[in-house]
Amino acid sequence: MWTNLTVGELVDAGHAEVKTGPFGTQLRASDYVDQGTPVINVRNIGFGTIRPEKLEFISRLTVERLSSHLLKPRDIVFGRKGAVERHVFIKDKQNSWFQGSDCLRLRMIDETRANSRYLSYAFLTRSHQSWMIQQCSHGATMPSLNQDIIKRIPINLPPVEVQNSIVAILSAYDDLIENNSRRIAILEEMARRLYEEWFVHFRFPGHEDAAFIDTEQGSIPGRWEIKLVADTFEIIGGGTPSKKEPEYWEGGTINWYAPTDLTRDKTAFMDKSGIQITDLGLKKSSAKLFPPMSVMMTSRATIGAIAINTTEAATNQGFITCLPNENFPLYLLYQWLRANVETFINLGTGATFKEITKGTFKTIPVIVPPQDIAKKYQETVEPMMKMSLNLQRKNDNLRAQRDLLLPKLISGEITVSEGENNLENAVA
Repeated sequence: MWTNLTVGELVDAGHAEVKTGPFGTQLRASDYVDQGTPVINVRNIGFGTIRPEKLEFISRLTVERLSSHLLKPRDIVFGRKGAVERHVFIKDKQNSWFQGSDCLRLRMIDETRANSRYLSYAFLTRSHQSWMIQQCSHGATMPSLNQDIIKRIPINLPPVEVQNSIVAILSAYDDLIENNSRRIAILEEMARRLYEEWFVHFRFPGHEDAAFIDTEQGSIPGRWEIKLVADTFEIIGGGTPSKKEPEYWEGGTINWYAPTDLTRDKTAFMDKSGIQITDLGLKKSSAKLFPPMSVMMTSRATIGAIAINTTEAATNQGFITCLPNENFPLYLLYQWLRANVETFINLGTGATFKEITKGTFKTIPVIVPPQDIAKKYQETVEPMMKMSLNLQRKNDNLRAQRDLLLPKLISGEITVSEGENNLENAVA
């Protein structure tokens, strides 16, 4: 028997509590430290998960003073301003992290009526997210959330045994994705460390017999050269077709990347852009087509988001795209770009937002190894990166299946047994 109720009814019945983060007068800017207990603020709230970028920390003394705001596993944290449709489900590894001032916390005191993880999955449905945005807008510039709105959140609860089964199915997808993500991180870290070993510390195969020479870039092996980017690999820019011309966009099949594609996904490889353009859009703009397995790098505002395209593609004007060659092959180029992001940022100019121009980029010096060493690195790491790409695609498929299944399970459109069959097929 499914029951329609609100979060407030769970609170009134003693099953849950809602708590606002500490007031600004309680948690001041001076309380933040370089290392300590992580604080979850609005910018760290994703769709059910933590966004770890720009985490802030507070000291043990501050934690002791405001200990009622420590988070526990299975808490659900919302942001009070901005992206009110998002939330974080707190896992064991975030135990005793701290609830920021701009957050609200929902905690199940007991789960005899509602499984906290089930609620988190329900809060990932589009219907819930639309409801939150509508309730929190109030005609204001920035949506804002408060305890009263959280208590009005409608939820459709099946018996707790069914909730537990639904959670088991959906969390199995999440566990598979997380396991694959860990494997991807290990593979890519292996490739990065090997690059550092060979091309930064110069401990490449045969380095014991290498003679070193002094250069403006420091001491380098004798057979290696210092060249400019312009003399090492080809670069191209991008452009945007006119938004006023529907025929440049409608029915487009050419992947056309914007910086948000890279900053959102943060993956080494990109199979598809968020928006596609038509052949006419490509022809009538300064966007340029480049081959698969080139390396795209954002060059303005956010400088240094980097990814490898797996299909023919184009970008908007916020990119410098680098084309590998025999002397500077794909994965050497990819790692060189990643290793030098700080340099690119420092070379950026502009009052409104920083940009590194193609002209400036071309003048950056590159320490170029002999072709045999570059080729050896490519051959060594290529199997790792191919495995990483395969795992990334598996994750994309798992996410798509989970996201299709989630609203159907939460609404009761399909049964638990049907969901279990889908899971078995996904892992087969």
